[in-house]
Formats: sequence, structure tokens, C-alpha cells
Amino acid sequence: MRRILLTAVLSCAILSPAAAALKAGDVAPDFRAQASFAGKANGYSLKEALGKGPVVVYFYPSAYTSGCNVQAHAFAESHDEFARAGASVIGVSLDSIERLNDFSKDPEYCNSRFPVASDADGRIARSYQLEVEDGKAGLKDTRGVEIGHGFTERTTFVVTPDGRIAATIGGLSPQANVAKALQAVQSLGATAR
Repeated sequence: MRRILLTAVLSCAILSPAAAALKAGDVAPDFRAQASFAGKANGYSLKEALGKGPVVVYFYPSAYTSGCNVQAHAFAESHDEFARAGASVIGVSLDSIERLNDFSKDPEYCNSRFPVASDADGRIARSYQLEVEDGKAGLKDTRGVEIGHGFTERTTFVVTPDGRIAATIGGLSPQANVAKALQAVQSLGATAR
């Protein structure tokens, strides 16, 4: 009975939305970061990206972990739909830029379709009022490589070109998170008409 209760509590904690995260209408904190696109590190500026249209900023715990792999793949598969809606996507995690260089070009995950930014110290995640947890020693990714960094909660923000958050998405499975983000972006176009 105790084990069942513990499992239920952990499931709710994992699936509950980010309670303290910034909400729709809040100003999205601007950030600059090292990001990897197609295996190459470059600078990324949210402000510059917003100059071209809405941006989906999705925070995820770690590259090469089961849910994050699914989510990255889903964003890559939906890339053209986001682009047709006028939006770009940036993933953000506490991974090092070296880990992200591999992840960004991996055809099973990001597939060179969108950049992923390194927030190694958790500064960006905290600015969006997300919790950042310390990493656990010995924890390995799906490749068997030690992760060696902390984690942030899986939360997605749809940011409008004026720098405001249009939607905060949390508490969903990785695939549902991507689908909800696409729906939010598409609704921006509908309200602009």
C-alpha cells in the first residue's frame, strides 16, 4: 500500500503543471545563450528571434532521456507546421553545449530542425520561475553516459513578438506538450486575422 501511495504521489508531482512558472500575459525574460543547431554551437538571442515572429521556448530536463527524446523528436516532426504558423522553436536545458551539439544533429531527436540552448547554471530557467534541481551522481542517459548536471521542469512558453507570454504549457506528456504548443501558436494567427 505504501509503495502504491508513493507511486501515485510521484506521478502527480511529475505531471502537475509548473505552479510558479510565468503565466500568460507576463513579460517573457529576454535571454542570450550558447545554442546548438545541427551540431554547431552559436549564439542565440530571444529578442532577435522574436523579431521574426512568435517563439516557442521549451524547457526540458535533459537531452538523451526518455521523455526529452520523445519531445525533441515531436518538435522536429512538427517543425514545418510551426514554421507555417510563423513560429520558431528553441529548446532549453541545463545540458552542456557539447551534449547539445550531439543532440541537436541526432536524426532521432532534434534532427537539425531547431536549436537547443545550454542553460548550464539554470539562470534562464529561474528567470521563467521554473524549479531547478541538482543532478544526482551516477545518473545515466539513454546512451549510458553519465548526465552530470541539474534538471529543470518540463514547461513550454509561447512568446509573442511583443515579448509577452501567450501560453504556459506544463503537466502534459512530451507529445501532448508539443501538440498544445502548436495549437497555441496556430491560435495566435487566428486572433491576428
